[in-house]
Amino acid sequence: MTAESAKPPASRRTFLAGTGAAAAGTAAAALLGGPLTGTARAAGPVCPPGQFAPVPKRALGPLVNADGYFVGQITGDLYWVTDSFYTAMFLTTQDGVVLIDAPPTIGHNLLRAIGAVTQANGRPSQVTHLVYSHSHADHIGASSLLGSDVVRIGHSECRTLLLRDNDPDRPPPEVTFEDRYTLTVGGQTLELAFHGPNHTPDNIFIWAPGQQTLMLVDVIFPRWAPFKNVAVSQDIPGWIQAQDIAMSYPWHTLVAGHLGRLGTRDDAELQIAYVADLQASARATLQDLDPTPFFKEYGDNAWAIFKVYLDAASAQAAAPVTQKYLGKLAAADVFTFDNAFAVLQSHRTDGGVLDPFGDHPDP
Repeated sequence: MTAESAKPPASRRTFLAGTGAAAAGTAAAALLGGPLTGTARAAGPVCPPGQFAPVPKRALGPLVNADGYFVGQITGDLYWVTDSFYTAMFLTTQDGVVLIDAPPTIGHNLLRAIGAVTQANGRPSQVTHLVYSHSHADHIGASSLLGSDVVRIGHSECRTLLLRDNDPDRPPPEVTFEDRYTLTVGGQTLELAFHGPNHTPDNIFIWAPGQQTLMLVDVIFPRWAPFKNVAVSQDIPGWIQAQDIAMSYPWHTLVAGHLGRLGTRDDAELQIAYVADLQASARATLQDLDPTPFFKEYGDNAWAIFKVYLDAASAQAAAPVTQKYLGKLAAADVFTFDNAFAVLQSHRTDGGVLDPFGDHPDP
């Protein structure tokens, strides 16, 4: 069943219903004009559990079809597919399909989506190349569904990590690179680049110059607060810098790997402002919050002292940022405390801002 013909029941995932890419801006609006995007429609009220704020409509993407996916045209021969939780991207060419990432939650629907698109545009449906954004299973755990003939491409560190993990669902890439790699298939080009560790030691930038589209996974979350602990990133300064590196590309459309929506430059700027506010609030908290009461209360239990101090610091740093971004970033009230904790710890361990646990004063 194609996305064009599917009509999801009214009750199906209504909490994920959205206005589609049209609400995201001019570039994203164009995506809804393709022949396979007929299921996108406006959402009704979003009613999450009572302890969390409602999700703004513009944070949501198009409805999935009865098979559980949505596939849309970005521009030309470049497409995206989502299940509202994860996203992948693919290029159709005269010589086959280049797929970027294979999230297992989408799984076999990747092949259904590709088949629907290639049947409509008359291109071969065989996936000849699979690009790994990075090694994490939630983004490439369906790689094994594509068989052994597909050419897998990723950063050299991605291969190292996957050889270590020895996961049959994530075969290591055979083609690797250190800094840059240009992939050309059937007259279509993708430029792959590694700009240093960020979310992981192997997370890369995938640039489609002909379509002015950037795929960068687990760094920018269009119209959503970043996932817990700034996307559980392994290099927080690198992750923060990756946002700015992303903005140095002249992209019009962002494929972010998560949630069910494409991104615009305004979306990215909004997240950059959120992270900058978190950093400023974290710095102020480290200077202002007195740890003395925690020492007095917990005595010789060092871990308890650190826990209650860091929890209090995270709450203090998060509070003004949460308030500022409610209604602007979906789930600002869900993960801002955790994101504040990660930024605080990064200031302490990466930035050397150890107050009030800095150098002990001279007697």
